[in-house]
Amino acid sequence: MKPGDAITARRTLLGNAILLGGFGLLAALLLLLHVDGLHWRDPGGERWLDAALVLLAWLGLLGWLRHRPAVAPRKPAKMLDMAAGQATTAAERAAVIPQLVADTTVRVIYASQTGFAEQLARQTLQSLQAAGMAARLDGIDGVTVEDLHRASRVLFVASTTGDGEPPDMALAFSRQVMSQAQTLAGLRYGLLALGDSDYEEFCGFGRQLQRWLQASGAQALFDPVEVDSEDEASLRHWQHHLSWLSGVNDLPDWQAPKYQRWQLVERRLMNPGSVGDPCFHLALQPLQGSASWQAGDLVEIGPCHPAERVAAWLSARSLDGRVPVSYRRQRQPLAGLLARCRLPEADEVDGLDEEAVAALLQWLPHREYSIASLPDDGAIHLLVRQMRGRGGYLGLGSGWLTGHAPIGAEIALRVRGNSNFHPPRDGRPMILIGNGTGLAALRALLKARIAGGHRRNWLLFGERQRAHDFLYREEIERWLAQGWIERADFAWSRDQAERIHVQQRLREAADDLLAWVDAGAAIYVCGSLDGLAPGVDAVLNEVLGVARVDQLRQHGRYRRDVY
Repeated sequence: MKPGDAITARRTLLGNAILLGGFGLLAALLLLLHVDGLHWRDPGGERWLDAALVLLAWLGLLGWLRHRPAVAPRKPAKMLDMAAGQATTAAERAAVIPQLVADTTVRVIYASQTGFAEQLARQTLQSLQAAGMAARLDGIDGVTVEDLHRASRVLFVASTTGDGEPPDMALAFSRQVMSQAQTLAGLRYGLLALGDSDYEEFCGFGRQLQRWLQASGAQALFDPVEVDSEDEASLRHWQHHLSWLSGVNDLPDWQAPKYQRWQLVERRLMNPGSVGDPCFHLALQPLQGSASWQAGDLVEIGPCHPAERVAAWLSARSLDGRVPVSYRRQRQPLAGLLARCRLPEADEVDGLDEEAVAALLQWLPHREYSIASLPDDGAIHLLVRQMRGRGGYLGLGSGWLTGHAPIGAEIALRVRGNSNFHPPRDGRPMILIGNGTGLAALRALLKARIAGGHRRNWLLFGERQRAHDFLYREEIERWLAQGWIERADFAWSRDQAERIHVQQRLREAADDLLAWVDAGAAIYVCGSLDGLAPGVDAVLNEVLGVARVDQLRQHGRYRRDVY
């Protein structure tokens, strides 16, 4: 017996002795109160037998209680989560947590045919865990509706096989779960859909899964990411969403972009006097050859640390930044390499020389920005707001582009196509909705519409104050005067006591919204994922109806680029 068990046993015996003593004292007092009226009388054989049977039953109950099997104490919620994480089947999970209301662990669920979706799901899991998030991995063949009811956040990685068919491991889920109406209102999800555009039903199963989740009331964490034949750019976009979800912005890229060399040629503050963070117009030109892109496309930027931060890091560790080191088959000074890599913590490099430090380095993750111009403008234009992290430090990408990189600096940049946000090929009416720096993509779309001679454009834009935050004001007012923008509605949230946002302007124009959609209009939304996107979506569902909004999505007439 362990010392703790012996102590517990002695305390139990002492407590029982005290209780029995109390009962004995009580019985003695009652006996003294009735001593004068006591006279013995034989109760008879039948009553003696009844008393003996009761006594035997009582002794039997005491014996069973003493020798019954020990009952395991109820596990607290945290232990239940751990046990559920070790369960391998849906039945085991249901047995471990029969009444769990919601699990805060992020579930990563894959539907794989060749193993590529499973590989990406494992990389997704590792990224979340590296950011300190609780996450677990499951194949879709072991997932039940009850699992989804208990989950709070799920990331699906789904491949498609054949001509739009689910992979073999997802057949049961598709037939038994997705074939029925479900209520998943408490679930928030993300979707990485894998496909091949050579097939007619591109990302067929992923899109089926998306429609089922929407119909079940689940809420998207962000718009689905579709990958065409292992496209690296789309996978980096998925990693961008993982950074947003985890709140950790320096997760390393699974595979670094193949950057080209560009030069920063212009930087202009767009909102002097604003109560918000500074917002800059930037222009960049290629240093070698030429580049092409379309309205709606994005750029991936390779950020750098400021030179003074690298110098301070080297000085604190008594390392010489001028020493040439090898990194990915290239020789370069350590300081230049450190500028583009995550700076290791002190305990990671204690006692290492320059070459050994280089061997530990990882590239800084890329940053994405919408392109605000067309190739005919002669440069890529960006609209970038300064972001600040903990301690007030400028963000990696915005700090590099708006503060640290001097005019004329070389910028690592890669153009990434974003076909989901390219403008319509015809002259149908177009409703462009955005806020903040989301105006960048809308500006490029308007430029493309003007170049194509299409005038039926309706702009809805929101920011803080008209006097300070009317980005690209002269240009927009000129397009309005010339008739290139048929209608414009603005929401300046700080210009009155009551906060007004873009979605409110859209609701106020409900009749006109319905008329434009009836006339075949396409709706493009660019801006904040948390505020603008769900607000606009709610108004569209309210005015047009959920079924019609879903139809607009399916026909490519409702598109979003939100962040």
